[in-house]
Amino acid sequence: MSTPQQLVEETLSRLQIPYTLVEHPAVYTMEEIQRLSFPGREKAVKNLFLRDDKKRNYYLVVLPGQKTADLKRLQEQIPSRKLSFASEADLAARLGLLKGSVTPLGILNDREHTVQVVLDRQLLEETEIGIHPNRNDATLLLAPGDLVRVIRDQGNPLVLVDL
Repeated sequence: MSTPQQLVEETLSRLQIPYTLVEHPAVYTMEEIQRLSFPGREKAVKNLFLRDDKKRNYYLVVLPGQKTADLKRLQEQIPSRKLSFASEADLAARLGLLKGSVTPLGILNDREHTVQVVLDRQLLEETEIGIHPNRNDATLLLAPGDLVRVIRDQGNPLVLVDL
């Protein structure tokens, strides 16, 4: 059985998606990643793992690193019941990830395809974005359209929003 990192590499290889992997010290917040100096750090996205108030629906929200998410506005756009941050236990159970390693590639660990990916449309205007490869001590740089290909290939629901 593949590790989460191997699963990322295998998926990108199978889909013939070009990428650059940049190793760096472990980071847990956007502020920490901005303090590092490596090519592409300004392209790093922000990832939020959210749930509705009944714990029935889970969302992986991906937005530009400098943006903040208005959860009330977001719940109207997707649409959802009241949103809040999911627990670390839910993150581990649903995406096989640890706090600080949240990434849209975590869906590769979601065998039931229960987590909905919510992508800010602004990201699609970029030529390249930076995401964790299921660990927080590296950043994977790839085209946002290729990330969409991975999500669709995996079979998780994808919603585009304007945050």
